[in-house]
Amino acid sequence: MLSTAETSDAVTPAAAATEGTGPVRLLAQRGLFFGPSALVPEDLYSKVARGVARRDRGSVILAPGTTVHTNTYFGRFHATYWQRWTSVERVEVTATASGTGRIRLLSSDTNKVWRYTDAAEIGTAVGPETCEIRLSGPIDRFLDGGGMWLEISSELGELTVSDVRWTVLAPRSVPATDIVICSYNRVEECLDTLQALADDPEALAVIGTVRVVDQGSDPLESRDRFTAVSAALGERFVYVRQPNLGGAGGFTRGLYEATRGAPEEHRDVLLMDDDVMLEPELLIRLTTFAASTTTTTIVGGQMLNLLHPGHLHVSGEYADPENLINGLPTPGALREAYLLGADDRGLPINQERRTDTIYNGWWSCLIPAEIVRRIGYPLPIFFQWDDVEYGYRARAEGFPTVSLPGAGVWHGDFGWKDWDEWHRYFNLRNGLIMSALHTGFSTTKIGARVAHLLSVYLLGMHYGLSATLLQAVEDFLEGPEILRDGSAESAARIRAIRAEYPETKLHKMSDVAEDFRALGVERAAGEPSNELVTWLKRVVIQTSGKATRPMGFIPAGDAHWWHVGLFRRAVVTDMGEMGVRIRERDRDKLFALAKRGTVALRRLRAEGPAVAERYRAAVPELTSRENWTRLYDLED
Repeated sequence: MLSTAETSDAVTPAAAATEGTGPVRLLAQRGLFFGPSALVPEDLYSKVARGVARRDRGSVILAPGTTVHTNTYFGRFHATYWQRWTSVERVEVTATASGTGRIRLLSSDTNKVWRYTDAAEIGTAVGPETCEIRLSGPIDRFLDGGGMWLEISSELGELTVSDVRWTVLAPRSVPATDIVICSYNRVEECLDTLQALADDPEALAVIGTVRVVDQGSDPLESRDRFTAVSAALGERFVYVRQPNLGGAGGFTRGLYEATRGAPEEHRDVLLMDDDVMLEPELLIRLTTFAASTTTTTIVGGQMLNLLHPGHLHVSGEYADPENLINGLPTPGALREAYLLGADDRGLPINQERRTDTIYNGWWSCLIPAEIVRRIGYPLPIFFQWDDVEYGYRARAEGFPTVSLPGAGVWHGDFGWKDWDEWHRYFNLRNGLIMSALHTGFSTTKIGARVAHLLSVYLLGMHYGLSATLLQAVEDFLEGPEILRDGSAESAARIRAIRAEYPETKLHKMSDVAEDFRALGVERAAGEPSNELVTWLKRVVIQTSGKATRPMGFIPAGDAHWWHVGLFRRAVVTDMGEMGVRIRERDRDKLFALAKRGTVALRRLRAEGPAVAERYRAAVPELTSRENWTRLYDLED
């Protein structure tokens, strides 16, 4: 297991792609002991279990009497996913070590019980020496759960370990892969992402083209940094400006360019948001896993919360389209999990038991070119549900999606984003389109959901949000023609509609004129014991003009409809806690929107099934290369 002369025979996916077909040893992941930034907790990568250690990006130095392990989110080799989705039978771990101590390869079973798999002693009685160690572990007892990690320990002397490499014998070379970053006025964040790519040449080596599709009014190229970053990326960097067609239009442009010409010239595409904090290691892990799967697979990176970087958003997702809900955790999935914590047995929080997913968000997601050839391009629905719909469409055609643990990026926390924004229109309208395409489209169930949302929005004095919902329903009923311009007109129209409702505007707290004595914090008492009775009481309060409480300051977490509905005027903290929105009862708007809603619900019940059929019939044309060529105003 220990050698002073052996070197790893692993190659990067980019190099492997030039070697033809057949089995090839690939770098599956690097052993990293520290994140890409000091803003990231190093315990996501490695943990000092006892003693003192100096952790750097690619190396760790242990003082005497120290133990460091990598049973962490980024440190584990998630073997259960490899056994389920690939034919790889063994993983090899190589590392350079100097000093004295030992390195063990550990494995866990489904219930987190660990076992030793392999081990190496470093150093001699004569004194420490530099050597390369090689450990090996079979991927054979992880079908329901479990992973592998390293335990590094010193006793009387110091120990340094570096250049850790986890490699697998994959069935084929990695296909050529491009990155596309869709950007809209997130200039500094996007440049940070590009710089992170440029600063990690080993990770970047697995990628061909790095394409930025800039749809914003504040272009990247206007910054001095742009010149330096583009020069650092060199010829592989491509910068595209185009009108704003939303995330769907930006990401599809990358897929469109990567699938030009003959099939043998096509490239897989790694989609990535512009406002993430990037872990460049993601590139290696996603591309190698995708090359190793037994069937062509969408491989998604997971999302960690940017504001709270120790938390995982969700490890597996599905949607309930008829209830207009996505982002639901699949059975057994972690959701808003604190990865630096411990369970009730004191063991690390991780995705020990494998969970499946139905789709993966496009904050980071690798889509193989073969899938694009088979199912077409995304729908031109601007954004919201585009990633969900594509994952469901791929699944229907026999292509699974895997959300790979240990491959993650940090993205803005969803829980700190307010629902009362213009993009809620797309969440609602596109949810209806998703229902039309991938469910039986029960107008009873969908109508009940829309009616419930409208009623609680109105009772919570969310008049602009109510109008947003109704516009989404009415536009859905217009049929697939609403998507002819890629929804650019819809985006502009909903902003104009919402501007007519004062409570949709965000105010600084310092601009609120009310006397502080009238703005005491009003916490919610708790969820209603009988929601129907409470709903009826709030209807009486809001329609009679007799508010129980004239005014109050309501924290974001307490702004439930049953609580806000008690007030005549409510100053409500925005979910991002950067300001407030002022909701004030307006009976005229309440009755007008309720009447409009009644008409919309009748139309949904009467026209909905036929409209759903029209959407289904339009999918081949909407997702065709010809349609996107027209939307991009290009000649193919």
